[in-house]
Amino acid sequence: MEFLSYDFMQRALLAAVLIGVTAPAIGIYLVQRRQALMGDGIGHVAMTGVGLGFLLSTSPVWMAMAVSVVGALVMELIRWYGKTRGDIALAMLFYGGMAGGVMLISLAPGGSTANLGSYLFGSLTTVSQSDVVAICWLAALVILVTVGLRRQLFAVSQDEEFARVTGLPVRALNLLIAVTAAVTVTVAMRVVGLLLVSALMVVPVAAAQQLTRSFKATFVVAVAIGVVVTLGGTVTSYYKPVPPGATIVLLTIAVFIVLTLLATPLARRRARAATTAAGDPAECAIPGQQAPTPSLHG
Repeated sequence: MEFLSYDFMQRALLAAVLIGVTAPAIGIYLVQRRQALMGDGIGHVAMTGVGLGFLLSTSPVWMAMAVSVVGALVMELIRWYGKTRGDIALAMLFYGGMAGGVMLISLAPGGSTANLGSYLFGSLTTVSQSDVVAICWLAALVILVTVGLRRQLFAVSQDEEFARVTGLPVRALNLLIAVTAAVTVTVAMRVVGLLLVSALMVVPVAAAQQLTRSFKATFVVAVAIGVVVTLGGTVTSYYKPVPPGATIVLLTIAVFIVLTLLATPLARRRARAATTAAGDPAECAIPGQQAPTPSLHG
C-alpha cells in the first residue's frame, strides 16, 4: 500500500473512483437507448476541445467539456432531424472533431501531437490538483442527474412515445442525457482516455445485465464493476509499466466474460424452472372434469 503515500496516486485513485461511478451511471441509459457508441463519438469531438485548450493556453479539461456539450447537442439534433442522412452527418462530426483537435494542438505555441497521448489513452502522472477539482465537480453533476432523475430518464430511454404521453418533457430529457454523457467523457479522459471511455460506459452495464433482471440491480452492479475495474487498473499501472486506460478496459472485458460464463448455467436453470412452473394443472385433469379452483383461504 506504499502507493498511497504518493500525491499523484492519491489523485489518480480519487479520479478512478469517480470515473468508475459516473461512466456506468450514464452508460446504462445509453445502452437502454441503443446508443452504446455515443460516448465514443463524444470522445472524438472532445479532441477539438483539448486542442483548443492548448491553443488558448487554458484548461484542456474545461474546454473539452464545453466542446463536448456542444457536440452532444448537435448529435441529438441530428438524431431528431437527420433522417436517412443522419449517419453521414454524425461520421463527419466525429472525424472532424478528431482532426480538429490534432490541427489545433499542432498550431499551439510549443504544441505537439505527443501532448495528446495522455488525453487519448489516459495517464496517472498527469492528473493534476486542478484536474481533480474539475473531475469532482463534474462527477457530482453526473451523479445528481443520473440518480436524482433516474425514473424520468429510464422512462424516456425505455419508450419515448409512452413518456411523451405521460407528460414528460422528452426532448429536454434527451438533451440532458446527451449533455450528461458529454460531461462524463470529460470526467474520464484523464484516466481512461478519450478513445476508451465509451467502453467503460457500456461494458460494465452489459456485464451487470448478465446477472441482474431489474434496472435498479443493473445500475448498482454496473457501478460496482466500474469502481472495481478502475481501481484495479490504476493500481496495476502503478506496479507495471502499462497504460491505465487500456488496463481498465481489458479488466472490464474480462469481468464481462467471467460473468457471462457464470450466467449461462444460471439462465438455463431459470429457463427450466420457468418451463416447469408454466405447466397448467388443468392439462393433467381428466377430460370433462373442471380443475379445482384455488381457495383464497389456503
